[in-house]
Amino acid sequence: MPLYELALMGEPSDDEIAAVEDCLSRVIAPFGLQLGIDVGWSARATAFDPSQKTSAAVGFFGKPGTSSDGIDGLLARGIPIIPIAQSAGSISADLPTALKPFNCLTFNGDGALRIATAILECVGLLPRQRRVFVSYRRDEAKEAALQLFNYLSGKIFDVFLDTHGILPAEDFQGVLWHKLCDSDVLVMLDTPTYFDSRWTSAEFGRALSKGISILRLEWPGVVGSRRTATTSRLSLSTAEVDITTGRLTEDALGRIAEQVEIVRAQSHAIRHLNLFSALKRDVECVGGTVTGVGVHNAVFVRLADGREIVIYPTLGVPTSITLNEAAEYASGKEAAILYDHIGLQEHWLRHLKWLGQNISAARWVRATEAAWDFGGWGTP
Repeated sequence: MPLYELALMGEPSDDEIAAVEDCLSRVIAPFGLQLGIDVGWSARATAFDPSQKTSAAVGFFGKPGTSSDGIDGLLARGIPIIPIAQSAGSISADLPTALKPFNCLTFNGDGALRIATAILECVGLLPRQRRVFVSYRRDEAKEAALQLFNYLSGKIFDVFLDTHGILPAEDFQGVLWHKLCDSDVLVMLDTPTYFDSRWTSAEFGRALSKGISILRLEWPGVVGSRRTATTSRLSLSTAEVDITTGRLTEDALGRIAEQVEIVRAQSHAIRHLNLFSALKRDVECVGGTVTGVGVHNAVFVRLADGREIVIYPTLGVPTSITLNEAAEYASGKEAAILYDHIGLQEHWLRHLKWLGQNISAARWVRATEAAWDFGGWGTP
């Protein structure tokens, strides 16, 4: 049985189906998953009845007069449905009444890649938060950074820019590192003196240390250094950067947004696989066994004493919502939330400690202390 079940309903064209299928296949490949095998797939489904044991989502392609049969039943079961119109101007005409209250995407405006990632976000394979950290030299790329902040925010990314994301009287560097830890992608504006600043250099290095993928925007005339060899790269032409103002063209912003979407999905897959590999090593180190994986990135473990627990490896900054979801997903089983504490602000770590002391639904486990905690599971 697949872990996830996805479907396209309504009236998608053959070209639209092919485009979404291709994007889904490319995004899930780094997770080691195959569409139609590990991830159930129904295209132009007239009926969709996923198992209660799987996580499911639907993309509904609407057109005037499209039948909405089956929609009410899926909504009653709590299955997410993404309404998809052809364009921003046709939303009211394209969507059936039952789906009009929901925020929608458009094929012409958002594209197949965004539709694919949105569907995967609904089933929990990708996070709903879409966090981007913009790293730049103010004296070289301030205008471009502001453009990226506005453009990516319009694409429903949560963008961190140092001039916009830190309140007065806050610890500037503490907040900056905390935000970096919570990011999916670091967008690096690689201008001529990027590495001459100790702060941008540190942002780059610490992103690498956390396994956060880096998208390097190569400024015209800038040659990548040895340090950038492992980054994803998008070269900007002289026609895409205004030398006088430093502003980017609309086409360049569009290319960047699409690449951020791709790198974000790849980053999430790679980081989860790395976290899973480290967890498996630590569990086996103390005589335990990983017995399986499940939806919502759950990892099922049998400890050396035979106790069975379900572990939820978490990327970024964990919150009380993380705890709430882990408790719900675990369905009464002993549960643990695995997270990387390095770089998080001290007051946030105290908050997590308080949650752990007062709410016993799941235990917080630092990734660097996993073997220690699982080796003595059940002790204070």
